[in-house]
Amino acid sequence: MKFLVLSDLHAVNDRLDSLDKQFKEADAVLFGGDFAECFKPETGREALDKLCKKHETIFAVLGNCDNEDFLEDLDDQDVNVEKALVFHEGLAIAGAGGGSKFTGKTEFERTEEEILSDFDIVNNSVEQSGDASLWRNLILICHNPPKAQIVDAVNPELHAGSQKFTDFILEKKPLAVICGHIHEGVGIEKIGDTTVINPGSVGEKGSYAWLEVEKSADGFYSVVKAEICKAE
Repeated sequence: MKFLVLSDLHAVNDRLDSLDKQFKEADAVLFGGDFAECFKPETGREALDKLCKKHETIFAVLGNCDNEDFLEDLDDQDVNVEKALVFHEGLAIAGAGGGSKFTGKTEFERTEEEILSDFDIVNNSVEQSGDASLWRNLILICHNPPKAQIVDAVNPELHAGSQKFTDFILEKKPLAVICGHIHEGVGIEKIGDTTVINPGSVGEKGSYAWLEVEKSADGFYSVVKAEICKAE
């Protein structure tokens, strides 16, 4: 299965037109948040509408530049995975929205605990089913990156990711994590056995990523390819 991975559109909607070929190749789209231009949350609606015209299967969360109430629009378009656990082709996809508290000036800033609380449904589902193997087919989409080496690096000296999210990844061992928020942190790395992708800002730089996963005979998926690309 081939996922087109996007984040941080910031209402530069024409960028999506340059990816028409990629949308056709993708089985689904994973979007890491920030539909809207910074400080202009009203621009998110047109961005969402444009994205939804490009593919019929999209999984998305809000970014820190998106108004929290905009989650209702994602629900209306049936693309929301924030505070949810959605099953697709044997995969489980869960999401968390917003960015960690920093300037206090963007629309949707939250504490680490608040962000991670969106994943409570993952813990609850496993507790109810008693089947921890669920995590092996789990993809997390979180606008805010984990504390890491690449995906949260504003510069070599400043890392803006969440240590609590890193701890969560090491405990749960999901198949893959999609994040965004830090435009400079574009890249792919491993946290434990988990592949973590920050595709960069598709709006600012035309940056995007591919995530390809393959199901084995035992029903569990593995990552067979992860790649950062740039729109022409």
